[in-house]
Amino acid sequence: MVIPIEESMPIKWRLAVLMADREIDYKKLAQMTGLHPVTVSKHKNIRVMPERLDRDTLEKYCKALNCQPGDLLTYVSEKPKDQT
Repeated sequence: MVIPIEESMPIKWRLAVLMADREIDYKKLAQMTGLHPVTVSKHKNIRVMPERLDRDTLEKYCKALNCQPGDLLTYVSEKPKDQT
């Protein structure tokens, strides 16, 4: 049985939320971080933690958005199976 990644990973990625709060688009964040705009766009459009996120990239996002790593990552505990 294949479990969709959004159901199997309880760590949510909140980059889009922080960008919206700060009114920063992906192009501006790419300039601020030195990351490629396509990379930032991909990271912005996912809702679960990126499979490959290195420390340097996380540090760049934190510096540019003036946040802590915990602001970008949120652990969501799994619901018991008998609840809907």
